Amino acid sequence: MQIKQFLLVAALCAISFFAKAQSPGNLSGILKSKSGEPLPALTVKLLNTSFLTVSDNSGVFLIKNLTPGRYTLLVSGIGFKAAQKPVTINAGKETAVSFVMEEEGITMDAVTVTGRSVVQEANRQAFNITAVDAKQLYNSTLDLAGALDRVAGIRVRESGGVGSNFNLSLNGFSGSHIRYFIDGIPMDGFGSSFQINNIPINAAERLEVYKGVVPIWLGSDALGGAINIITGNNHRNYIDVSYSYGSFNTHRSVLNAAVTSKKGLTFQLSAFQNYSDNNYRVKVDAADINTGAYAPGVFLPRFHDTYHNETLIGSVGFIKKKFADKLLIGMTVGSNYKEIQTGARMVSVFGAWHRRGNILMPTFKYKKDNLVKGLDLTINANYNLGTETNIDTMSVRYDWFGNSKPNGTSGERSRSLYRYKNNNGLATAMLNYRIGERQSIALSDVFNTFDRKGADRVNPATVDQPRKTQKNVLGLGYTYNAEDQWSASVFGKYITQRNVLSSAGAKASTNKLGYGIAATYFLSPVLQLKASYELTNRMPEAIEIFGDVENQEGNPNLQPERSKNVNLGLSYNFAVSPDDKFIVNANGIYRHSDNFIYNRLNNNQSRLVADNREGVRTLGGDAEIRYSHKRWFSAGATFTYQYLQNMQQYEPGYLGESPLYLDQMPNIPYMFGNADASVSLPNIGGKGNNLNIGYNLLYVHQFYLYWPSRGGDKLDIPQQLSHDLNVVYSLRNGRYNVGLESRNITNTLLYDNFSLQKPGRGFYLNLRYFFNK
Repeated sequence: MQIKQFLLVAALCAISFFAKAQSPGNLSGILKSKSGEPLPALTVKLLNTSFLTVSDNSGVFLIKNLTPGRYTLLVSGIGFKAAQKPVTINAGKETAVSFVMEEEGITMDAVTVTGRSVVQEANRQAFNITAVDAKQLYNSTLDLAGALDRVAGIRVRESGGVGSNFNLSLNGFSGSHIRYFIDGIPMDGFGSSFQINNIPINAAERLEVYKGVVPIWLGSDALGGAINIITGNNHRNYIDVSYSYGSFNTHRSVLNAAVTSKKGLTFQLSAFQNYSDNNYRVKVDAADINTGAYAPGVFLPRFHDTYHNETLIGSVGFIKKKFADKLLIGMTVGSNYKEIQTGARMVSVFGAWHRRGNILMPTFKYKKDNLVKGLDLTINANYNLGTETNIDTMSVRYDWFGNSKPNGTSGERSRSLYRYKNNNGLATAMLNYRIGERQSIALSDVFNTFDRKGADRVNPATVDQPRKTQKNVLGLGYTYNAEDQWSASVFGKYITQRNVLSSAGAKASTNKLGYGIAATYFLSPVLQLKASYELTNRMPEAIEIFGDVENQEGNPNLQPERSKNVNLGLSYNFAVSPDDKFIVNANGIYRHSDNFIYNRLNNNQSRLVADNREGVRTLGGDAEIRYSHKRWFSAGATFTYQYLQNMQQYEPGYLGESPLYLDQMPNIPYMFGNADASVSLPNIGGKGNNLNIGYNLLYVHQFYLYWPSRGGDKLDIPQQLSHDLNVVYSLRNGRYNVGLESRNITNTLLYDNFSLQKPGRGFYLNLRYFFNK
């Protein structure tokens, strides 16, 4: 043992000595267009090495710790012709280069599929990923959920307007099956003030959608995919502020800013606010609570659905220093207020019940590439100290007309003034070691803790039961990358979870092992094939086990999910002329899930409850085609089909085979799509002033609310077709921007989770100012 320890220490010393002896150099540069504008988000790579980066919003890039010698630098990105330049790196010095990029004439619409992300470029796209360029949407009033709703394979489902509960479906999986990340950090436990349907699109630089296999560096127990929100490399001096106002008294404000000194000291700030009365009209069957007069199919405004939230994210630290590429200490603070209009179904209506909450979350971020040669280290940690309060103290009953009458002492649902803390903590660590130019090994660990504690002030005698859970996800992966030919990644994940379920100290511990492989092969530079397989596990979330103190009941008897997933994909880029280009993407999926967790209505249909199905099988696919003509016209369409089938043959309450066996899973859209078109007219009203006119269509085929074998046509959620228009006028190369939007212009009735109705026609004005020095 002592000999092994001695050899290990000697090896580490040798590595350290070798690293110092190399006296590495740096490479920096700036990318500009022919008109002199800086070019962000272009990929910069040293050929025949694993070194790559992307340019920031100032067009600047930096690659550090390079071995002295001669290299070939490649710069590429959609919309520009690839450019190469030889560079020489000298020991202990920084080499500076500049590129003037030539436009190629490829541009996308409001939702743009970008070139490969940094991670996917390094791994040669072994994973099935779609990246959305959020910068193209900065002049809109969309939130992150609205942008994702236009991606093939995704259906974002909300229970109402601004601030409502949401559920994202991705290739047949939904809810907690899908994991969310911000810059690779899991969003578990961020609280109700910080969800993707109340985060403005301006907070992101791009959105990465992983369909199926999730890379090991994200470190999670996702069952069927992940969304990674990239906030961008805001290490510059800039300010980006916008304000919008629209229908239903909706206000949105966004501020992003950063100041960075020449010595690397940086201050970063992001703040946003949302407010809406959500008083749109809905079609309901209403009865007067006092007279009993019944009015079927009457249109009435929502009268108790105000929502607002305010969030500020600040951080201070250093970037691009010898001891760290990034070292940031920060704090996220915020608050939210939500009036609760309905239960799980619109049959239940409330007029006083509401919720208040806040977030107080210190954060720590550290990243250092080449800690020793070839070894990269990333550490993140946060802990949410925020509180939530459920306020149901009015003992009355309301109807849809806004009338009320006393209801004893039971409150609207269950008399309560429950104030609680969820006490969410998260710590992640990631090590990546490059074994030469083509191979790398990654080790990740994610630890999450949840401990809900609270007290009910109007029911002080009630004993608050312990609600604790701890989860750890340990991952190990290996990647081989054959330059411009093929790449493959294999990985394994070991998940452990421990729950405390009662005051008696009852505990439940579970551990699961999963594994998978993802690969890609380039038949030609423009034709790519993808394939992946995984045996994956997901532990029940705290909200599924303990409930959300609102419309979600807890189910402590939930079992972990286990799924076998197969994904096949194809990507093809071609041009019919120098000015007319196409992008085609298609993906096929197969899933077989055991103990599949889904949300159903409870016995009186007033709340949702998570439950297991012994087996669910999914078959489906999605496709996307995009067309661009020069830089002024773009159009595209997506289509998704997913058939989820119940494979549980026997269940309690039935003698023999269940009538639900082989039924299509209810309350899940199975066929939907989008179409869009945009025209961009440059130099309208002056040089550098641009006018963009866009159109978007959403289609959702009718689907069942209940099990098909138990219902008829009256139980269907109807087919939906919605149209949106937008006009954006930008002045002085995007410094000043004015946008006008009209959503659901035909005022179609739109339904979502359990036939809850969404807003009708709305009009919105957005003003934005951007300055970058």
